[in-house]
Amino acid sequence: VHGPGFAGASVDLILFPLDTIKTRLQSPQGFNKAGGFRGIYAGVPSAAVASFPNAAAFFLTYEYVKYFLHTDSASYFMPVKHMLAASVGEVVACLIRVPSEVVKQRAQVSASSRTFQIFSTILCEEGIQGLYRGYKSTVLREIPFSLVQFPLWEFLKALWSWRRGHVVDSWQSAVCGAFAGGFAAAVTTPLDVAKTRIMLAKAGSSTASGNVLSALHGVWQSQGLTGLFAGVFPRMAAISLGGFIFLGAYDQTRGLLLEVGRKSP
Repeated sequence: VHGPGFAGASVDLILFPLDTIKTRLQSPQGFNKAGGFRGIYAGVPSAAVASFPNAAAFFLTYEYVKYFLHTDSASYFMPVKHMLAASVGEVVACLIRVPSEVVKQRAQVSASSRTFQIFSTILCEEGIQGLYRGYKSTVLREIPFSLVQFPLWEFLKALWSWRRGHVVDSWQSAVCGAFAGGFAAAVTTPLDVAKTRIMLAKAGSSTASGNVLSALHGVWQSQGLTGLFAGVFPRMAAISLGGFIFLGAYDQTRGLLLEVGRKSP
């Protein structure tokens, strides 16, 4: 897990400016008022603290559930197994991801405030519940994302292996990860917009209650399709690059661990 954990952490930090631009494009006050291109690393401490444990929690759960649901590798249930494993992985990882995401997104749209200041304000005004605002919407974004990304990644790898007649290398796995991630990112953008609106909404407002459908309806009424797909290009770019590095590192680490496992008596 160290491989994907560190890869996940470095990817999050390298691609952070893209994430800030995406959040500001999706924010209710609009890109320029949310900070434009200024203070592009606002909220980075929050992402840095949670990045490694979040990636590690996801992959430990993903591998454990895949192992627990062990089926014959030729089985038609393989995609279902990958979907289930990814879904459970997301539910567990979101326990770490959501508080850091709430703090990070608030910092991204109010670059003048310090990360710790935002964290303590949320705790004072809304308590622990405030840090978990948007948990449901994050899980509702991550599960469809994983249901598209992971089976598509495994399918593309299997297709490439079949065409080449040998198991894919780490870099080939990384290319498959980039395609799968980019596609999954595009189709789940409206859910990402809803999650951003819920996390940024003023405490006590109707959006802050966390209803994904009403958040989507609000965006649709005020901005139409453009609003629902706000930030789609920085989101696709970040997740494609992230998928390339992250899933390539993950495959390489898994390969090394299997090799070590085979060699040890």
